[in-house]
Amino acid sequence: MIDLFKIGFLTVTLLDILDIALVSFIFYKLYSLLKGTIATQIFFGLIIIFVLSFIAQIINLRTLTWLLNLVTGIWVIAFIILFQPEIRRLLVFLARNPIFRIFVRSESPESAYTITDAAFDLSQLQHGAIIVVIKSGGIRGFAETGEEMNAKVSRDLLKAIFYPRSPLHDGAVIIKNDIIEAARCTLPLSTTTIIDGESLGMRHRAGIGISEQADVISIIVSEETGGISIAEDGKLSKGLSKEALRKRLIKAISSPTVRKLKKLSVQSVLER
Repeated sequence: MIDLFKIGFLTVTLLDILDIALVSFIFYKLYSLLKGTIATQIFFGLIIIFVLSFIAQIINLRTLTWLLNLVTGIWVIAFIILFQPEIRRLLVFLARNPIFRIFVRSESPESAYTITDAAFDLSQLQHGAIIVVIKSGGIRGFAETGEEMNAKVSRDLLKAIFYPRSPLHDGAVIIKNDIIEAARCTLPLSTTTIIDGESLGMRHRAGIGISEQADVISIIVSEETGGISIAEDGKLSKGLSKEALRKRLIKAISSPTVRKLKKLSVQSVLER
């Protein structure tokens, strides 16, 4: 490896620069995920312990080194326990990367049309609803909190599920690969309670909450106003039109490869 420059007796190579850049990027992403949570303070506390342990070993403080080694000896287990939600968010972040989603089976565009039509029918009737569409992976743990269905998604079935007198209307519907896996599912609530000065209801918080913990897109229909919102990657978009909702769904549930093939097919049709 070619030497770039020297700092005293240290020789810096291109591999060293790449190594430092990768570690910096990882720490930056960790900080971005932990920012604004109580885990940030715990994270910095662990860093302080490691620095103190390193200094104690250098100046040969044996008792302090022994004590700090007791703490650092179980740091892996402590890290997993303390940062379990943040580790989950990091893994979800990796799963959302387009590079990995190329190999994931995507929903068909027909399901996007079906879900969109059903959502706007429910909106006109002012029937509250929350529909969770899985983009990649699965959320079996949340699906098991509801009633298993394994039925092909359809406009009439979604409307029937969220009919106010239906025994399945109180909860979320989870859809994967054009199949309604379960209905009346319980979802985790987001800690976000206010957006743009407006308080969020339980449906909106649940829609945001599941999008924070899994690679999904949530469609929320307000029972009070009939307004339609989308939660994706922990962010809420409100007041969508029918066309905007359909486009967001197609974009979300189609892998990059599928979108590229669709674009090429459309171009070939136009050329003819």
